[in-house]
Amino acid sequence: MNKRFFALASILLLLAGCSAGQTETETPILTVMTHDSFAVSADLISSFEEANQVRINFVKAGDTGAALNRLILTSQSAQAEADVFYGLDNTFLSRALKADLFEPYQAPALKDIPQEFQLDPSQRVLPVDFGDVCLNYDKAWFDQKGLPLPATLEDLTDPQYKGLLVVENPATSSPGLAFMLASIAHFGEADWLTWWQGLKDNQVVIAPDWETAYYTQFSGSSGRGPQPLVVSYASSPAAELYYAESKLSEAPTGSITAEGTCWRQVEFVGILKGTPQRRLAEKFIDFLLSQPFQEDMPLQMFVYPVLPGVSLPSVYSLASQQAAQPASLPPEQIAEKREAWVNAWTELMLH
Repeated sequence: MNKRFFALASILLLLAGCSAGQTETETPILTVMTHDSFAVSADLISSFEEANQVRINFVKAGDTGAALNRLILTSQSAQAEADVFYGLDNTFLSRALKADLFEPYQAPALKDIPQEFQLDPSQRVLPVDFGDVCLNYDKAWFDQKGLPLPATLEDLTDPQYKGLLVVENPATSSPGLAFMLASIAHFGEADWLTWWQGLKDNQVVIAPDWETAYYTQFSGSSGRGPQPLVVSYASSPAAELYYAESKLSEAPTGSITAEGTCWRQVEFVGILKGTPQRRLAEKFIDFLLSQPFQEDMPLQMFVYPVLPGVSLPSVYSLASQQAAQPASLPPEQIAEKREAWVNAWTELMLH
């Protein structure tokens, strides 16, 4: 019996040794939380994984606002949901920094990125891309109806545009929040809600997120919805042209980029506090700020790279544009008043 006991014990020890060895050599996993619109070429991710002996687990958590809410709610839990968060933008920046979610990282690439994009002096979050949130329109719809395009935000309350506009909820959607901030910058704190009341009276449609607004409500996208005006991006027409089923000479949609009608959105990435994968998280951020990823972004997410000198695809020159004079507000004013503004908007528009 003793011999059998010792033989069994030896086998168990051998198995334990093998198990320990397997654990030590197991490929680490880096979990990256993103908004639902995140996209990247599979071969780029494969190259990164192979070069760094890691597996990337992407967690899509809704629109930016919804993803940030989720991170804040789970930040105090024993086990964080992710190691890195990509997709935070300048409309939600102050809220994220106040929640103290990120660890600083002085990425080498920051020396090459223009200061206008580096909105966090402590480098807790680092800029990756930018784009202009603007009104988009369905060209064919307006041509068929013979209706002139709205040229200003004021025009949107005109009865001829009744029921034609879909916007996103600023409490849960970053484009929605950007558009709300653009209206505050344009009309001022005394009058912006009066303008929104005019939109409400003109039967503006409110969607919970960009995907619903663009792909379900908007008539100029694959969703073929009832609204020919939507809050989207000035680069969205380039996406429409690029993904068209048949070759087109121009995009079926366009953007209104008149002074004060757009908001420049900058997106950031940050290392979440308490990650056990700090070294790999740094490498992933370096990857996002590298030329291969920056060149991949324009046709994946239809945003502009922050890294200077990155070539843009030809479809951008054909169908995309940047706002010459986007609306803006001081970051400290957004930090101080964003919550009150969103609450005021919600009370007016959703009740």
